[in-house]
This record gives sequence, structure tokens and C-alpha cells, in this order.
Amino acid sequence: MTTPETRSVLITGGSAGIGLGLARRYRRAGHRVLVTGRDPGRLAAVAAGEPGVETFAGDLADPTERERLAEHVRRVLPALDVLVNNAGVQRRVGIAADAAPWSEVQNEIDVLLSAPLHLTRLLVPMMLDRGGPALVVNVSSGGAFVPQTFAPVYSAAKAAVHSYTVTLREALDGTRCQVVELIPPAVATGLAGPGAAHGADPDEFCDAVFPLLDGSRPEVGFGPTAEPGITARIDAERRAFLGSAARAGVPGFAPASRH
Repeated sequence: MTTPETRSVLITGGSAGIGLGLARRYRRAGHRVLVTGRDPGRLAAVAAGEPGVETFAGDLADPTERERLAEHVRRVLPALDVLVNNAGVQRRVGIAADAAPWSEVQNEIDVLLSAPLHLTRLLVPMMLDRGGPALVVNVSSGGAFVPQTFAPVYSAAKAAVHSYTVTLREALDGTRCQVVELIPPAVATGLAGPGAAHGADPDEFCDAVFPLLDGSRPEVGFGPTAEPGITARIDAERRAFLGSAARAGVPGFAPASRH
């Protein structure tokens, strides 16, 4: 299906969970969809089960793989206008009990934080240069606002994603690229590994949030992350941020990139 409203969508971490749920909905709405994942077997199953969904295998914890993905997008999906930074991993271990090699901790940080920041730098200028409307969706977490003692590194990285999303939105103000923060509560995906799934039903979550990812609202929550306690906090932070940003006078994306 091709319509004037057809979007070209990249979803990282799209072989399972929230990423796959959103990929299905974008594709069934008639959009072109490319998903990434680390496991070629899972990606092959996605391609077989969701005709038309394109795939890219790579580990986004690795900066060279992120650059390879960006080059792939430039070649095969040059009309990219929706970027969904969703790839995630969650190590469930408290700070006092965490004796893992630092490489495991660094991998978690790189997937959750380095990847969306790097991909934004690589792909947003290309999206702006197209001249049409564009959208960045950064997936954070309820843990960004209420840290989870069982997943402290995950919570800290998602808090950083939230902060970066706020400043990215300000930097893109005046362009045709909008920025949405998707804030899931606990959702019963395989994020934390076998036996650790709990929370909202993934299909129920995706059904509820997908229609809201149109750029009309800066944040999209669900259940606990859409309750007044969280939304009031975000609103208060936004007011404080806008005052600070106005005083700082940091330039956003150059007017030449605005169409």
C-alpha cells in the first residue's frame, strides 16, 4: 500500500517486544519499515511473519555497527522520516550485588544510551535535508523517573535518554522534525531475559500508544507513566527547562536545515 502519507520508518530493536509491536502497526498502516536486531535468526522470523518488513542485523552497542546501519539507511531507505530509538537490554542486578565484568555494564550503557545519541547524530541531518515532516521517537522508561533498584544501570541510562530527548526537541524547534518520548511502564517483553517478563500486555500497550506517536504530544505514556504524578513532574521540568534554555541562547539546527 502506498499513499501520500506513507512514512519510511527505522525501528531499532525491532525483532521482539515493543519494537516488533510498533513495526507491525506501522507496516499494517501501509508504511515502509526497517527493523534492526542482533540475532539474524529472529530477524528472519520477523521477515517471514511480517511480509514487507525489512531487516538489518547488527549490534548497536558497537559504534562501527551504528555507522554501518546509517550507511545502509542512506542506500536503501533514503526517504527515512521516522526514527524510533527502541533497542534495549536490561540487567536485573542491584548495585551491591553487581560483580559482572565492566564490559557487561558498558554494553548495557552503550545499547541504551550511546546508540540513540549516535544514531540521532548520524540520521537526523539526513531527515532534515529531505525537507518534509519527520519524527524521532525515543523510548525511555518509567524507570527514568522512578529508579528501579533491581535495574539501576538501566534506570540511569533511561533517565539520560529522557534528558537528551528534552534538549533534542529544543534543538529541533523550528524545523519540521518533531520529537516524542515514549515512556513505557513495565511491559511483559523479553527485555530482561527468560522468566523476568512482567507488566502490561505488549499488544495492549502498542495498540494504545501507536495512534499517539504522531508528533502532536511531546510525551506518550501508558498506565502508570501516564498518571498525574509523572505528567505533572514532566510539565514542571519543561517550564524550568524552557526558562533555562532561553537564557543559555544555545543555537539549534541551522536555519539552512529548516524547510
